[in-house]
Amino acid sequence: MDLVIRAAVAFLFVYLLTRVIGRRELSSMQPFDLIMLVMIGDLVQQGVTQNDFSVTGAMLAGGTFALMTVLLSWLGFRFTRLQPILEGDPVIIVERGNPVERNLRRNRITLEEVAAQARIQQGIAHIEDVEWAVLETSGQISFIKKAA
Repeated sequence: MDLVIRAAVAFLFVYLLTRVIGRRELSSMQPFDLIMLVMIGDLVQQGVTQNDFSVTGAMLAGGTFALMTVLLSWLGFRFTRLQPILEGDPVIIVERGNPVERNLRRNRITLEEVAAQARIQQGIAHIEDVEWAVLETSGQISFIKKAA
């Protein structure tokens, strides 16, 4: 039972850590970021299993992580007030062609990154041609062009 409790605590720690890191960073991971996450996983594993290298211990820890994932997903589905806490909300970063500086700063996104994504995804040449740009909870940016 101790292993399950440690796994649940470690899961919540990693979950909180990924929420703090931010959705934009996780959607565009660089090699260093991937190495950091692998190292965190290894460090968390050592804290969860301590010196338990048994198959049973691995199955308990993995099962607890899977159960915690399903539980948090169910909680977000069942209690809609928890959804913004668990998954976040979409954030408007461009409104009627004008960047929303406060939201860009809060999510650590430069206007140049937004402009590049607009060109790549939608072929939009200028930010002024964007009616809305929304940073989705997945970390992707959705663009809606101004009506011609």
